[in-house]
Amino acid sequence: MKSSSILRNTLFLAGLIGGSAGAATLPAPFAEQLNANYPAIESLYQDLHRNPEIGFAEHQTAAKLAKLAKDLGFEVTTGVGGTGVVAILRNGPGPTVMLRTEMDALPVQEKTGLPFASKATTKNAAGETVALAHACGHDLHMSAWYGTAKLMAENRKAWSGTLMLIGQPSEETVHGAEAMLKDGLFKRFPKPDYALSFHDDATMPSGTIMYHAGPFRASSDVVTITVNGQGGHGAVPHEARDPIVIAARIVMALQTLVSRENNPIDPAVITVGSIHGGTVANIIPDQVKLQLSVRTFKPEVRKRILASIAREAKGEAMAAGAPKEPLVVVEPGTDSVYNDPELIGRMVKVVQGAVGPEFVKEMPAKMTSEDFSQYGLQPGVKAILLHVGAVDGKRLEAARKAGEPLPGTHSPQWAPDFKPTVVNTIKAETAILLDLMAPKK
Repeated sequence: MKSSSILRNTLFLAGLIGGSAGAATLPAPFAEQLNANYPAIESLYQDLHRNPEIGFAEHQTAAKLAKLAKDLGFEVTTGVGGTGVVAILRNGPGPTVMLRTEMDALPVQEKTGLPFASKATTKNAAGETVALAHACGHDLHMSAWYGTAKLMAENRKAWSGTLMLIGQPSEETVHGAEAMLKDGLFKRFPKPDYALSFHDDATMPSGTIMYHAGPFRASSDVVTITVNGQGGHGAVPHEARDPIVIAARIVMALQTLVSRENNPIDPAVITVGSIHGGTVANIIPDQVKLQLSVRTFKPEVRKRILASIAREAKGEAMAAGAPKEPLVVVEPGTDSVYNDPELIGRMVKVVQGAVGPEFVKEMPAKMTSEDFSQYGLQPGVKAILLHVGAVDGKRLEAARKAGEPLPGTHSPQWAPDFKPTVVNTIKAETAILLDLMAPKK
């Protein structure tokens, strides 16, 4: 996005959300119902937390969400895009609004010490047994999804339109949304006018609803570089072509793609997260493999960075006299999340009325990725992804003063401050849905 566009978005938001005057509040019955529903929401959370499942294998998780939605009167279809769940509640004329939750867990051994901590394991692609945990908060997202669905089902007179609930598989691999879309999500079912999702966050106090207009979460690609050399004895390196040295040169050269070839106002990240080569100290191997994580916001930056990675790898190999050029393989991930600025402005005022202006904050864009981006890329769909703070405020402030980082998402110690986080998430989700599907007078 050009700087002039960013300025226009900033001015637009400043004019639209410059206060809570006129913001709608959540009707009183909703708060009472939410309080009554809370024990069931917490029970669901603990059950999901205790029984996590890996991406595209969320069979029991999907079955639980499907039953809950069906019991609320939704038309439920399972097995969409693998294990995905689609629940439709038609309630008169009006827009179709989609609320998505993710269902998958991470291959992480939980170390939270919670009484309902996960002890689950599974087999990974290599056939190895790995631990599983909801270390990214998807169990919290599903609990809020259910709490919001229940409020909407119990108050059908307050809205008009079609509510579309999505239980999405495999967000962590950033391929679950793509799988559901390829399986006809927006063809077999109503195509939404609006798409909404929330994600917990470790940087703000519990229940703080956080927003960012425009490019918000980065695209993600994995690049594997196989460096070919000529093996030999470690004592006579001149008789070999050392791929470890070539790999080291490639790592250093890649840094200049961000620092010297990329416009500083166009964020990009190249992380070499894995290097494997060699067996013992006195043998020069004939091959080294590197794995990179590449993050960008703009499609043109993404295309150029990926091409430049291949250029640098091949150039360093040529300079070192490698017997053949490296093999560079790009595994496409997902596109960047773009939050519709007009919809963000409208929703911020609504959420301010639901949870209080003090609980609504603007946040910076993040270089982490989210395949929620795929829904907003579909023509005619306006999409927003909001974050919600999930750390006790006093604990967060104490850690900041001490200069000590707290566990965040994807950490074995990640444990959201559940009640205030889920309650404000449900309030925000419900308020947004009521606003988007307000009956015409």
